Amino acid sequence: MHEIKHFINGEYVASQSGHTFEDINPANGEVIAKVHEGGQVEIDAAVTAARDALGGEWGRMPVAERMALLHKVADGINARFDEFLEAECLDTGKPKSLAAHIDIPRGAANFKVFADLVKNVPCESFQMDTPDGSGALNYALRRPRGVIAVIAPWNLPLLLMTWKVGPALACGNTVVVKPSEETPHTAALLGEVMNAAGIPKGVYNVVHGFGPDSAGEYLTRHPGVNGITFTGETRTGSAIMKVASDAMLPVSLELGGKNAAVVFADADLDKAIEGTMRSAFANCGQVCLGTERVYVERPIFEAFVQRLKEGAEQLRMGWWEESGVSFGPLISHEHRDKVLSYYDKARAAGAIVVTGGGVPQMPEALASGAWVQPTIWTGLPEDSAVVREEIFGPCCHIRPFDSEEEVIRLVNDTPYGLAAALWTENLSRAHRVAPQIEVGLCWVNSWFLRDLRTPFGGSKQSGIGREGGVHGLEFYSELSNICIKL
Repeated sequence: MHEIKHFINGEYVASQSGHTFEDINPANGEVIAKVHEGGQVEIDAAVTAARDALGGEWGRMPVAERMALLHKVADGINARFDEFLEAECLDTGKPKSLAAHIDIPRGAANFKVFADLVKNVPCESFQMDTPDGSGALNYALRRPRGVIAVIAPWNLPLLLMTWKVGPALACGNTVVVKPSEETPHTAALLGEVMNAAGIPKGVYNVVHGFGPDSAGEYLTRHPGVNGITFTGETRTGSAIMKVASDAMLPVSLELGGKNAAVVFADADLDKAIEGTMRSAFANCGQVCLGTERVYVERPIFEAFVQRLKEGAEQLRMGWWEESGVSFGPLISHEHRDKVLSYYDKARAAGAIVVTGGGVPQMPEALASGAWVQPTIWTGLPEDSAVVREEIFGPCCHIRPFDSEEEVIRLVNDTPYGLAAALWTENLSRAHRVAPQIEVGLCWVNSWFLRDLRTPFGGSKQSGIGREGGVHGLEFYSELSNICIKL
């Protein structure tokens, strides 16, 4: 049994209170580590270290040198790829095939992508006339926002944490990270990589704990914080926004979703099935961009349902290291209870259970894990809880539709607006329908295809702000205008 400590000012430190909590492997229910729980003392120390770093070597460092260090961080993650992979899979239970393809390489790439971006993004300048005829010159400069509070989720722990830390550091900020209490390993391990890469002390800090009355609340309320970025459920995002409003802090919030896929009769069915399989069941459905509502044009509805059923029933559950495993557990028994409550609601509402709907029989070694079956329903009304509310599990409801107008109305009839996927071989239809979908990101004939230079974020109750590319710089930096009278 090992301990996971906070990483503050370049060193691993224990909680002064002595409080710890258990890190549990969701695949078998075993405790894999004791994690130190941070309180006000640890948050104060981390924010102080971050503020001191802004006024020290990091704050004076030339951009080219800072970018070179961030490249070293990315290289350091890749050099210890297997360690990060094991830590991520033990925390989440997800298959090695998924984490090795997405979580770890993308987590490392975030440092290089944003380092290169900051190096090459210009600021605007304007020459203006003045009454005396001599003119003036205006030019903009970016400066770091300051100390950024990073509240990271548990579903893609390293990837989504570095998605925030990468651009924050590239812009010259310092960070205090509060990883999810469910997945503390990789955030802590990254501290070793930061030190090895030569990142100055205090630039990257990690404090473990929970939300209310713990590290999360103390961090978001701390007067030394200059901005808050959060990925998670809408209810928590709303609470963070209320706290931030008291101090007029900028926030970047990527929140919940009830994402839809639309499959037109002219779609390439093989592509649509493969894409919807991933969007509904990858990472056991625990993906903010995942699909929980599927609308299929009536002529191909029955064929689509049958083929998605066959695909779901071929998913192989098991231990993360096993060859061929494609489906892991949910993150915790608490979350499994939530997902199973929706499985119960679907049956009570009269859903046709196409496949799944319960808890699978697992080998004895995994019987105590948080496993659920991949599940498909049809036959529910649009006002049912299963169709309206985010479940965040490996499940989807499929409904037929008859016209573009009908399906656009159905897709947009939700308080959320994060992502959608359209499947059609008709180019005119794709260009016509996609702009009418009220989401921050709409894929056509793909899913989870991400160019990190593009804007990412949700509309409506799915979030505030955009990250990615130059859009992330708007949050992680302050623009100042310099006006020179000639």
